[in-house]
Amino acid sequence: MFSVIFPGQGSQSVGMARDLYNNFNRVKDLFNIADETLNFSITKLILEGPPEKLNETENTQPAIFLVSFSIFQLIKKDFGIDLNKALYFAGHSLGEYTALACAEVLSFSETLKLLKIRGKSMQEAVPKGKGGMLAVLGSSPDQIEKIINENEKKYECYIANDNSNGQQVVSGKLNDLDSLMTDLKRNNIKSIKLPVSAPFHCKLMSNATKVMQNEIQKSDFKNPTNTLVSNVTNEGIKDSFLLKELLIKQIESRVRWRENVNLMIANGTEKFLEIGPGKVLSGLIKRIDKSIVTSSINSDEDIKKINIYD
Repeated sequence: MFSVIFPGQGSQSVGMARDLYNNFNRVKDLFNIADETLNFSITKLILEGPPEKLNETENTQPAIFLVSFSIFQLIKKDFGIDLNKALYFAGHSLGEYTALACAEVLSFSETLKLLKIRGKSMQEAVPKGKGGMLAVLGSSPDQIEKIINENEKKYECYIANDNSNGQQVVSGKLNDLDSLMTDLKRNNIKSIKLPVSAPFHCKLMSNATKVMQNEIQKSDFKNPTNTLVSNVTNEGIKDSFLLKELLIKQIESRVRWRENVNLMIANGTEKFLEIGPGKVLSGLIKRIDKSIVTSSINSDEDIKKINIYD
């Protein structure tokens, strides 16, 4: 059995999906619709850059979704591979929106609009240069939380992503992250500041939650074709009302990716297809369980190698 997974922010690069765009009308058509929906050429930004503009959160999020969704549609409709045979669909943070669109919960255009607003509201939730994120390596969520809780009067930090065994990401204001880094070093725990300009997936995103609650509540959610694994609850969900509620909570909630992967494996997933730019999620899965087969699908050659039956 296989499950389909979709990447989040950090997987983008200028030129992603260029060959697919040049060679397949379906991809070109979806890119053209995205340009019209967003009222600017996200196509030009994806294919030509500049990278600093593509890396702005309000552009990154719809761009990664567009590439991932286009590849998914290409696999299903041009190559005739039935991805709805998947045990689960799951995505990392913004990848959950891709999973929802591919499971026909949300329309393509509606997802693009939501992600543009989501990216902008998350970027603006904390003044630029005031917040950030820290990758913590070789530790565990329990160890990190113990240090944060013991120093709660000194700084305010939150585990934002539980990505894999030995890789967590912490969000907070920059001064607080500096203090945490010092305490982590004292405990022989390595940490690295990430090149992001906002503290995602924590209480500091409360203003973004207010914006997205309003937008998501207005959106038309349908029941999914496949079971979706929630970043928030680490449960398989097939109810549109619950998916809507969890997508609102996701803005401030920890991304429980390590647990998501373990849940899918425990329930029969033997192979993961990562559909979208990069290979980030495949790398994380290998850190969680080396015995699991992963395939990163972002070119026509990758698509030709897909075998969902072995």
